[in-house]
Amino acid sequence: MVDDDLFRQLERELGLLLRRAQASSTSIAKDVHPDLEPSAYALLALIAVTPGVRASDLAATIGVGRGTMSRQLARLGTTGLVARQPDPDDYRGQLLELTDEGKRRFEAAQQARRAYLNRALGAWSEGEVSALATQLGRLNDDLAAFTLAHPAH
Repeated sequence: MVDDDLFRQLERELGLLLRRAQASSTSIAKDVHPDLEPSAYALLALIAVTPGVRASDLAATIGVGRGTMSRQLARLGTTGLVARQPDPDDYRGQLLELTDEGKRRFEAAQQARRAYLNRALGAWSEGEVSALATQLGRLNDDLAAFTLAHPAH
């Protein structure tokens, strides 16, 4: 059993990381498009790696309702960054992809974020960066699995 003090430390560090990530997302979202909300940047990232994703699948992935997803996608549509196509397998569904402008702006923002991380973690070895990425991936997988199994949390 892991000592409770370690979980307190983990909670503090994750809280600080999340606050910094939120501030960073606000800045990056504005770099992508001046009208883009910080939470929309995460949607763009998911659409970028899964072009043709259904809106309902995207909502399930990030854990929001269809109404919330619909509103966020409507805002993304007005910015010209995301295009919707009818889902040929489900007349109610929509398939999402980044527009050419969305791809261009998103890639520019990603390059800026990677450059920032490269500068900030410049003293880290490749192994340290790899280990952190691996552990964060594991953390995300385990938190997602737990949330699916215990939806009240």
